[in-house]
Amino acid sequence: MNAPALFSTRSLELQARVRAFMEAHVHPHEETFHREVEAAENRFSTPPILETLKARARDEGLWNLFLPPDAEPGDADPEPRYGAGLSNLEYALICEVMGRVEWAPEVFNCNAPDTGNMETLARYGTPAQREEWLEPLLAGEIRSSFAMTEPDVASSDATNIRSSVVRDGDEWVINGHKWWATQAPRAECRLFIFMGKTDPDAARHRQQSMVLVPRDAAGIEVVRPLGVFGYDSAPVGHGEVRFTDVRVPAGNMLLGPGRGFEIAQGRLGPGRIHHCMRLIGVAERAIEDMAERARTRVAFSGPLAEKGALRHALAECRLAVDQARLLTLHAAHMMDTVGNKAARREIAMIKVVAPRMACRVLDQAIQVHGALGVSPDTWLAAAYAHSRTLRLADGPDEVHLEALAKLELRGPRGS
Repeated sequence: MNAPALFSTRSLELQARVRAFMEAHVHPHEETFHREVEAAENRFSTPPILETLKARARDEGLWNLFLPPDAEPGDADPEPRYGAGLSNLEYALICEVMGRVEWAPEVFNCNAPDTGNMETLARYGTPAQREEWLEPLLAGEIRSSFAMTEPDVASSDATNIRSSVVRDGDEWVINGHKWWATQAPRAECRLFIFMGKTDPDAARHRQQSMVLVPRDAAGIEVVRPLGVFGYDSAPVGHGEVRFTDVRVPAGNMLLGPGRGFEIAQGRLGPGRIHHCMRLIGVAERAIEDMAERARTRVAFSGPLAEKGALRHALAECRLAVDQARLLTLHAAHMMDTVGNKAARREIAMIKVVAPRMACRVLDQAIQVHGALGVSPDTWLAAAYAHSRTLRLADGPDEVHLEALAKLELRGPRGS
């Protein structure tokens, strides 16, 4: 008996088309992208080459590939209305291909945090909210930000959030101090999904709510863009933002008061899969560059590729990448077959394993490149900064290890 196919013919075809697009249009324009960012009057505005490539990808049907079928709203037609209808497992391999260039996911309108925000709106938004915000995000006409992390509390525990969301008649009044709000400094950012407390006296996981906040609402101040190891991540950027007596209509609440923690948990599962698969793409590219450097660089009377220590390090990198890929694909398959909640063990594992692996492989690639590796003349140093950040972005390693340990202490799965 033949086993059921894990990947549809269509998903494999899309994967091949994305890979071909990357080779033909993205990789040849990496220098153009960075040159245009450096030359721009506003570094946090979309460079022309990115808009050109986005238009081409959309014309070729390589657009919004990330939304799984179960993210479609209940009133959707049987055929996918928003995304490509790919499972998490099918999209994972496509995501790996995009991850080889940090800014490439946006070419296909598959970039964070917009993917998570779009999935949040698709899953939890009202028809009016989807029309106002989801449709332009799906069209790539605007960008968005997710405002949760705060500088004054340990935001890895979302119940610590201090920002307030208070009802006043037909409006919500928002006050809070956020940072690491990705895309907040960006010229095209038009929406914040803001997490704050609506009822500090409610049960611990029912205090928080999420509200849609237009970027041009009165009382919003982007204090500064934040750099990571000296990189400003332009044109995307990460911002420190103050919300002071910001008023939005009562209809801007997502799902309902006290549902913010529930939304956050639903939002993070797919996002972690995307991050992890992109990191595997980063690591694959690092291995390729490491091998090429080893073949062509001569030191101590021979190519680096002839040195035993380097050969073993390269082999260890291959082991690490393939192990992380298989674990991540397994998590994606679990999400598709038993759901995000039941796959929380696998999701916790990949969130620790994939960023650690990417940092390890990039560190080795930097070592092989020597002084060049830490310079801005290769992509490696910036990729290391970004990969190291992802050991914090969706929760620090320690949070996921603690969650995993609790699951293990309960006994075997299903007990």
